[in-house]
Amino acid sequence: MDRERIVALDKERVWHPYTAMDDYRASVDPIVVDRAEGPFLFDVDGRRYIDANSSWWVASLGHNHPRLVEALKRQADRNCHSALAGMTHEPAVELAERLCAVAPDGLDVVFYSDDGSTAVEVALKAALQFWDQSGRPERKRFVALQEAFHGETLGVASVGGVELFRRPFAGAMPQNFFVPTPAQAGGLEPARDALGRALEKHGTTVAAVVMEPVVQGAAGMQIYDPAFVRAARELCDEHDVLLILDEVFTGYGRTGPMWACQLAGVVPDLLCTAKGFSGGILPMAATLVNDKVFQGFLGDRDRAFYYGHSFCGNPLGAAVAVEVLRVYEEEGILESARPKARRISQAFEALGKQPAVAGSRARGMIGALDLAGDSGYLADAGWRVYEEARQRGAYLRPMGNVVYVTPPLNIPDDTLDELLEIVSESVGKLS
Repeated sequence: MDRERIVALDKERVWHPYTAMDDYRASVDPIVVDRAEGPFLFDVDGRRYIDANSSWWVASLGHNHPRLVEALKRQADRNCHSALAGMTHEPAVELAERLCAVAPDGLDVVFYSDDGSTAVEVALKAALQFWDQSGRPERKRFVALQEAFHGETLGVASVGGVELFRRPFAGAMPQNFFVPTPAQAGGLEPARDALGRALEKHGTTVAAVVMEPVVQGAAGMQIYDPAFVRAARELCDEHDVLLILDEVFTGYGRTGPMWACQLAGVVPDLLCTAKGFSGGILPMAATLVNDKVFQGFLGDRDRAFYYGHSFCGNPLGAAVAVEVLRVYEEEGILESARPKARRISQAFEALGKQPAVAGSRARGMIGALDLAGDSGYLADAGWRVYEEARQRGAYLRPMGNVVYVTPPLNIPDDTLDELLEIVSESVGKLS
């Protein structure tokens, strides 16, 4: 099909995520992607765009990394899918072994699912069932962070703190408790005190505290003190509450180390991973648990975790995810990303001085800024920057007034410099 036909059918038949469809149909001229390679997207007209957000943070090694594509091809010749019901296969086993080897100490068992939402859903359900069959069935609620985002399924949405995303489903969701981060509370101590008060008051009914460690992605790349994660671990231990860390976005080197919780020196009871986990090739996720949680499911048959997905442990996804870990190790991805992270930090510090910018921040391979004026997810200033960046050859999808970059960890230095210059020029057009 030519571009005109693709766009016409798209606007007639495809319902896009996070999109006001009447506006989209009336006025949006979409990028029509033909192929992707490394940090680049190429449209059907042959124009190249730097993918500044790694296609919603999944392409941590860039698009179509040749080693990942080859791993996919090799596995496709042998077994595209077989269920993990009463049988197993090598990719799932090898992935679990390699994943536990790079996970924080003590997270020794892996449950597979499909994406970030389901990885967190697994953690929530596991926590609830753990307490139910440990003699504490009253532990049915969760403590989460204000402005949190953990995914789209209904249970997971109940621990999300972005009101715009919660509002249509409010009456159907379980009611949980929300506390501020240090950035929202005005410091570490007020945030710690708020969490402490919540657990003191409600702790006997709380199954787990759920957090995106250090960076809240969908909140607008809001960064907070890692010491708060450490405080949460201490308070969870004090009140005998589980700690669930959602590393779907923050893990796999996005914040610097392999896991953001390492910035705090903390090991959760359950850890969720997805997105970069499979290098942007296939939907694949995992929830890792410690022995305390896993032991709660052993014994009589009715204590089993009766939960799963049709494609749980899919061999294609598992084989690719194994290769991702090999690439991280053999190509020194975390080490080579460190100087790139410094470039991002320096660039966004400079951007913070532009007249159109109200504030900026960076952590690892994340740089973000708030544009002056209207704030919030529905603000339109970021979309003016998006259009300027698109004309200059970058896909820079904003979150309202928040403009950010989360490029592949292995983006070439010259391409990263080009991207940062495009961001600077595009923001400068607002002045």
